[in-house]
Amino acid sequence: MKMSVVTVCFNSAATIGWTIESFLAQDWPDKELLIVDGVSRDDTLKIAESFKDPAVRISSEPDSGIYDAMNKGLQRFSGDAVGFLNSDDRYRDSRALSAIADALTDHDVAYGDIDIVADHESRKLVRAWRNTPYLPGGFRQGWMPAHPGFYVRRQVVEAVGEFDLTYPSASDYDWMLRAMELNDFRTRHVDQVLVEMANGGYSTSGVRAFLRGNMQSLQVRRRRLGVGLIDRALVAKPLRKIPQWLGRR
Repeated sequence: MKMSVVTVCFNSAATIGWTIESFLAQDWPDKELLIVDGVSRDDTLKIAESFKDPAVRISSEPDSGIYDAMNKGLQRFSGDAVGFLNSDDRYRDSRALSAIADALTDHDVAYGDIDIVADHESRKLVRAWRNTPYLPGGFRQGWMPAHPGFYVRRQVVEAVGEFDLTYPSASDYDWMLRAMELNDFRTRHVDQVLVEMANGGYSTSGVRAFLRGNMQSLQVRRRRLGVGLIDRALVAKPLRKIPQWLGRR
């Protein structure tokens, strides 16, 4: 199985080296990394090109935001399965991609746990996002997997389509909901930490980002699941984050 990883970036010189190094360290042999750059104005491209590895493919062109760039990755990946590694994230260890590939041998969707860290040098834990096995209807109860640890086989991409740019803060939530709640794909939780995510990115940058994402997630559920003006997940989804801050399930 060829594993494709998409990294979208813009002015990510401070962190993208960690990202690429962690990908190249993966012991799964058949892999590719697609770096989709939004015409960075810093040294992002210089750093990416310095690795000179045939498994790393780089493109740089204007885009309409992070999810537009992710759609370019979905259009261009050549593997049997695909997932996203953000430009300020890194794999936890060298066997992360192997664990996902093993799970996808007999499943269509596989997702694992992530740690949110203060930075990649100290690796100080800020939040511990621990998932559970998916049960149908989980998104209505406030459940969701972590997108940086979410991988799918090619047939899932073909069935679900691209990220919906209507939701600038919750398009990944919408995409995962469509894949899991609106289709009958075989899913598996990989019970280990796959990714270390740097705190302070677009989805973890404070109260405003939290409120924006939660309200857009409600809009997604209204559209896809037919919930009312408010639903249980509006409260349950943020409450599920409390144990993450406590560093436990």
